[in-house]
Parts: sequence; C-alpha cells; structure tokens
Amino acid sequence: MPGASLDFFYEFGSPYSYLSAMRIAALAERAGVQVRWRPFLLGPIFRAQGYEDSPFNTMPLKRAHMWSDLDRLVRIAGLPAVTRPEPFPANGLLAARVAVWLDDASRPAFSRAIYVAEFVEGRDIGARETVRQVLAGLGHFCDDILAEAEAPANKEKLRGETEAAQRLGLFGAPSFVTRDGELFWGNDRLDMALDHARAIG
Repeated sequence: MPGASLDFFYEFGSPYSYLSAMRIAALAERAGVQVRWRPFLLGPIFRAQGYEDSPFNTMPLKRAHMWSDLDRLVRIAGLPAVTRPEPFPANGLLAARVAVWLDDASRPAFSRAIYVAEFVEGRDIGARETVRQVLAGLGHFCDDILAEAEAPANKEKLRGETEAAQRLGLFGAPSFVTRDGELFWGNDRLDMALDHARAIG
C-alpha cells in the first residue's frame, strides 16, 4: 500500500506559495505525508478565467492587504522579512522550466532557493543570471541545466503540468491535491490538506 501523499502545486510569482514552500517539508514530515512538488504557471489559468493580470495588480486594496498580511505571516513562521519584488508578479517561466526538469529530490531545494532570491533578497527571478546563480549555489552545472530546461520537450512538460492543474480545477496558488482528488487552496489550508492526506492514507 502506498503511503499518504500530497501534490503541492506552486507558482514562483505567488507570495503565498513562497510561504507554503518554506513550511511544507517540516509539516509533512511530522504528518508522515510524502509531498510531490509540482510547479505550474498561473498565467494561462488566469487568462482562461478572463484575467489579463494578477488580481493583486487589478485590485490595489487587495494588493496592499496581501503585503501586510505576508509581513504578519512571515513573522509568525519565523521567516526573514519580505522584500517586495519588482516587477510583481515576477516572471517565473524559466525558473518553472528548471524546476520541472529537475528530479524530485532536487526540485524542493531549488524551488525554496528561488523563492528566497525573490521574496527575501528582492532579486529578479525572471533574469536568466539570477536562475543561473541559484543553480550554481546549489552545486548544479547550471548552463547544462538551463539548456535542457529550455528544450522543446521540457517546455511541453511544464505546459502539461499547467494543463493538469487546470483539469484538477486549480484557480490559484498554492494549491494542494490529495490522493482522492480533494483540492485545498491557499497557504492557510496547508495543515488541513496534510491532515486529510494522512487520514485517507
């Protein structure tokens, strides 16, 4: 029998995905749940819903609240203070392609490092050099990985992950999907998602 598992869908431009990415490993270990990290792109999903931009950009009051909320949440989580990246949301396409190309063992560390570069250090993760430096800092042969990540087959792999997210009914990030297809949306639903994953085994 397989053990309890949870699919973690995240977007590199998403501040709340950053929070979940920094918390999920320890919480999942305590819960006895295996996590599959699944990067995807929100842009195509937003466009399918009629949005041409992030709702945080089209609704200034929502955006202002989001940043103050994030400041509170990182303090509670014991994470470094947030640096607001510019532009926002960041272009996470290259980072997502790299994350999809990496194996399951390497993907979490890379993803967390990208989020730190973006939301702690305020670096532009849409810049090729930023992604290259993150890879190098993790000991990867970065130029080889970047070339592989931008190959047509890997671009199609990321497109497939985004299409899979759409089929599962995802509309935002982070989202968590359990073995029985239950969808939990938002950083504040992470504990609930883990509890459900553990309950169904």
